[in-house]
Amino acid sequence: MTGSLLLNILQFVIVLGLLIFAHEFGHYIMARVLKIEVEEFGFGFPPRAKKLFTFQGTDFTLNWIPFGAFVRPKGENDHDTPGGLASANPWVRLGVLFGGPAMNLLVGFLIFSILFVRIGSPDTSKVQIQDVVTGSPAADSGLMAGDIVLEINGQKITDMNVIQEIVQSEKGSEISILVDRNGSQVTLNTTPRLTPPDGQGPLGIVMGNPNRPITILQALPMAGLTTLDLSYQTMTMPIRLLQGTIPADQARVVGPIGIFSIYQAANQRDQEAQSLPSAQPATSVMTFIAYISIALGMTNLLPLPALDGGRILFTLPELILKKRVPAKYENFVHMIGFTALLLFMVFVTFQDLINPIKLP
Repeated sequence: MTGSLLLNILQFVIVLGLLIFAHEFGHYIMARVLKIEVEEFGFGFPPRAKKLFTFQGTDFTLNWIPFGAFVRPKGENDHDTPGGLASANPWVRLGVLFGGPAMNLLVGFLIFSILFVRIGSPDTSKVQIQDVVTGSPAADSGLMAGDIVLEINGQKITDMNVIQEIVQSEKGSEISILVDRNGSQVTLNTTPRLTPPDGQGPLGIVMGNPNRPITILQALPMAGLTTLDLSYQTMTMPIRLLQGTIPADQARVVGPIGIFSIYQAANQRDQEAQSLPSAQPATSVMTFIAYISIALGMTNLLPLPALDGGRILFTLPELILKKRVPAKYENFVHMIGFTALLLFMVFVTFQDLINPIKLP
């Protein structure tokens, strides 16, 4: 096992642990706001290693399993404990239960806001060379990734279609290309190929739109729409799976090992982006973290026993019918659900081991 792989595993564990910590911290914040006593907030998982300090009646502890966190409200499963979560008003319980997923959505939203400020917004009035095929006419002429195409044969370039039309009409003839390279204008001459290799085109370039800077106020609505879209996709995925609208090769559930493979791929893309001459921003890992945070929050809202959504489901009879499900039945269902969830995670992890996911 190489040092690089060990470093990736450590980074992945820290990232996933922090997202779980954020989830539990959301529950803690809402419990405090709604006047529910919290007996313990643990860093990592039991057994307990040490009590760090006590704040407003809550013991903050350090635990031996150094991954994530947990929050233990008073009377979490006991309907008869005064001041506890289970004995609280159903609207209060809903608020505490929604706190964890809401924090995960907030983390995803904030990350996307930062990313949009960092990478900007596509400027559709300009065309940028994003990649140049080695040995192609473009490469031989000196065109480089990152160049902004200003003119071809004196004609101003405003979109990619204009370039394609000129190049197609001038195949076999020399053309003059004026580009902006890091603020300086450079003129290059090249001849589009009559019979280029498949997938390369006459010049051998990959085009795109450069990004223009945006302010945080411009980024916030974009981040909000992205967060809402991903939340909707996550919650409707089971329905789309049943309808068959998601291709079978994209419908696989992955566990920690599969998620780690995706993290590795994102890390590799960032390293490749930083090595390009155009010095593309490294955003794949941050995007991955935002996706996982949103997925963690929304998955917890699914109406399954032991998840936040399952506990939310048990509050509905009390809200609608004014009649509460007895504690012994509710706790039994959550216990069965938790056991089933653990078995499912073991199965998914086994599948990741014997049949690793294949990434494009």
